[in-house]
Amino acid sequence: MSPASIRAVSVLVGLWMAVSSPALAQDKAAAIDALMSRYHEYGLFNGTVLVAAKGQVIYKRGFGLANMEWDTPNQPDTKFRIASITKQFTAAVILQLIEEGKLRIAGHISDYLPEYPKETGARVTIHQLLVHTSGIPDYVALPNFATEVVHHTHAPSQLVDEFDHLPLEFEPGTQFRYNNSDYVVLGAIIERVTGQPYERALAERIFKPLGMTDSGYDHHETVLARRASGYQATLDGYENAAFLDMSVPYAAGSLYSTVEDLFKWDQALYTNALLSDTSKAMMLKPNVQNYGYGFVIWEERIAPVWKRVTIAAHSGHIDGFDTMIQRFLEDRSLIVLLHNTGRTDLRDIADNLKLILYGAPPRPPRKPVADLLYRLIRVEGIETAIARYRQLSAEASSDYDVRAAQVDLVGRHLLKQGQTDAALAMMKVNVELHPDTGWVYESLGDVYLATKKSQPALEAYRRALQIAPDNPALAAKVRSLTGR
Repeated sequence: MSPASIRAVSVLVGLWMAVSSPALAQDKAAAIDALMSRYHEYGLFNGTVLVAAKGQVIYKRGFGLANMEWDTPNQPDTKFRIASITKQFTAAVILQLIEEGKLRIAGHISDYLPEYPKETGARVTIHQLLVHTSGIPDYVALPNFATEVVHHTHAPSQLVDEFDHLPLEFEPGTQFRYNNSDYVVLGAIIERVTGQPYERALAERIFKPLGMTDSGYDHHETVLARRASGYQATLDGYENAAFLDMSVPYAAGSLYSTVEDLFKWDQALYTNALLSDTSKAMMLKPNVQNYGYGFVIWEERIAPVWKRVTIAAHSGHIDGFDTMIQRFLEDRSLIVLLHNTGRTDLRDIADNLKLILYGAPPRPPRKPVADLLYRLIRVEGIETAIARYRQLSAEASSDYDVRAAQVDLVGRHLLKQGQTDAALAMMKVNVELHPDTGWVYESLGDVYLATKKSQPALEAYRRALQIAPDNPALAAKVRSLTGR
């Protein structure tokens, strides 16, 4: 461990000792601030964070910039696109309609959208849509999604038309496959049953009653005060995120909110302000793959204090934004992370915040090795970079994050720059050092395909499918090369 890492450990452990006896809110806040400042220093967090303990906010702060062109800082009231956290709001309205007798949890799509093709619509239930066991193909995985669909405004019926005619990927109710199409259908059902646009139904049923005045449906053309812009961190700096017409994510991911409003939402779910106890129990019941209705629910013991907690959580990703909400149900505690520069793993940050929240020492954040490798490639060449990565991997470096995603980031950046030989070298070393990770073979195949080497690309894709067979987008790549 380097001297810098030893100092980092000392700072974080010292703060942990301060919060562990007794665990005063201000001490935890100090430890959280030290941790988040380190993540920001390493370029791993640019956004806002809120942490609550036992129903009380103990920490909220913004880091970095909401708008880089105007040097506008992130603040707790900055509005972020919350991506798939949207799904829990869609689920809540569905549950309200069930309480009102306007929907049945066992009702089928065709009961509410009679124009939906009966081959699928008469077989898929509301429950199966809520828990991602419908078998409906995910429209974001369609071949034309990134090149055509995302750039155009769609009415809900037009979105549904993108996938409703496609055959089911499995018999409804027999498998779990996370699927944005399911929540698009739920949004269309909400509109049909209420007679209101989806965004108005959410505003009247959730946002207005809870005083969530900084939440709503995001429209690109609307002038929205304190809205964060989305960026993509690259190895050469930041870029504006790609354009996405916000009609496209719809009921699966088109809402914006703030950490403060999401705290209001969290606390309301401990009351009957929005949902009955029966509905909340349905929402938070883990089904296949622990998925409830817009939440993933699991139990864990937090080492080394061995506190048993039940966590209801969801993450989100949309161009330029990453989001995370984790609710700790027994304690009414909460972690919210809203981030607007991409290229980070919010799970790692949330896991560390969780440790502080429950009186355990956090793990010191590690610097992204991608930055080091890219710098070495530019100054000393690809061979030096690969040798350094092998060394750090063999040492299980505590200073650097040496996971496969870091190498993949370098490889894809090099490919984008047209440095195909260097990109291929990076992907090959990733496969060598992470042979049981399916997606590294897919990345290798992508580089081969970009250099018009179809047979090696096909072999890489097939190997990826052997490791991760339930990947329709990957299977489509194989079909494109084999014609079947």
